[in-house]
Amino acid sequence: MAGGAESLRALLRAANALLQKRRYHAALAVIKGFRNGAVYGAKIRAPHALVMTFLFKSGSLREKLKSIAQATYAHSRNLAYFVFTYKGLLAAQSRLQGKKIPFHSFLAACIGGWLVFGDNNPINSQIIMYLLSRILFGLSRLAVEKGYIPQPKQDPFPLVAALVWGTVLWLFEYHRETLQPSLQSSMTYLYEDSEVWHDLSDFLIYNRRTDSK
Repeated sequence: MAGGAESLRALLRAANALLQKRRYHAALAVIKGFRNGAVYGAKIRAPHALVMTFLFKSGSLREKLKSIAQATYAHSRNLAYFVFTYKGLLAAQSRLQGKKIPFHSFLAACIGGWLVFGDNNPINSQIIMYLLSRILFGLSRLAVEKGYIPQPKQDPFPLVAALVWGTVLWLFEYHRETLQPSLQSSMTYLYEDSEVWHDLSDFLIYNRRTDSK
């Protein structure tokens, strides 16, 4: 028993010593990136899938739990693969050229995005749309910072909010099929289901009646 504990401590010391070696830093960063991608993907997707599934999806409890598990696994796996691919390609380019330049990041991410997120499915679609909105904000701020567009005299956010909500509700009312399915479900719940009721039960307590009255 004591010998086993000592062997384990020796193994831990060897592992910790390996982690401190700078020559392995790039390879170890790729492995930890895979780990962090998997964990973060699960943390982000699990609560979102839980809420959306129980709010909008029908089916048995088993089917709902299976759907949550599948969505969480897909998000976690894809993010882990992407981080692994991105950091691996970044390290390879830096090693080949002897230094890191900004284009390395762009090229590595483009390849990773194509390989990992290129499949047009609901999970990937949500991730890409999430990133796209932040890219537009980021590029706008960068354009002001670099002087490509003048600094606004007033905060433009109220105008952006008005245009975003005006456009999305117009699309929902007249071109609904162009919107992502989960957004359609959310807006149906908010703007259409609120138009229908029969008595106090489905006016205040439930969204829809479940009986045949």
